[in-house]
Amino acid sequence: MSSIQQGIIAFILLLFYNASVYATSHKLIKIGTIGFPPYGISTHGKLTGIYYDVANILVSKAGYSSHNKVAPYARIIREIKYGDIDMTIMFRYPELEDYVYYVAPLSSLKTVVIGIQGNDFEDINDLNNKKIVYLRGAKFSDAIDNNATIVKYQIKDFLQGIKMLMAGRADAIIGPLEPILSASLQIKGVNVIFGKPLIVDIRTPWIQVSKRNRAHIDIDKLKQSFSEMQSANTLNILRAKYLKLPQKMPLIKK
Repeated sequence: MSSIQQGIIAFILLLFYNASVYATSHKLIKIGTIGFPPYGISTHGKLTGIYYDVANILVSKAGYSSHNKVAPYARIIREIKYGDIDMTIMFRYPELEDYVYYVAPLSSLKTVVIGIQGNDFEDINDLNNKKIVYLRGAKFSDAIDNNATIVKYQIKDFLQGIKMLMAGRADAIIGPLEPILSASLQIKGVNVIFGKPLIVDIRTPWIQVSKRNRAHIDIDKLKQSFSEMQSANTLNILRAKYLKLPQKMPLIKK
């Protein structure tokens, strides 16, 4: 075989290889899952969680493969904005409005401020000059975010925040109610009783796709996949799996 023939064969093989790599990369969706339980959980390298599972099932049903990682809020926001990841599930944030497509909404979540029993708050003004623990990178309430009199301690997860409440290092914790209660059940040998929750906002998490990577993702397929998951009650099954809460909620003072 001449060197010219060998060169032609090598060129053809290279074309096939590049086409294969292109097809594979364009069937892969890079997902970023917010890193706080029960939505995105990382335990000794094992990744799980409600949003983690929802995203993986969603893209699989739509005919894609997934690469899903769990990371802090701030990193996910930055990466979805600049196209370093393709998809996430989180609240709608003003700074992302021009950078993402909104595929479908999940169930709305009540954002509350809640303290240990005996530390109740009737309205946001009761939080003036109080110390609250706040999930690092999250944005739960504009009214609280913009209140300079409220001292905010950043935490990596709700379990850390609850321990700070129990130690008297903070007055309250802010976030979706169910994950906070779920985290309290992880404290062995202690029955944590919370005060009355103050609802400060109601927000809806959305499946979001980066506009920078829109070309290789079929939004309609994702929407159809989500509709099939709803019909199969997949989202509620995953919530029940990860949110193992007592039906009567004895964790909250009546």
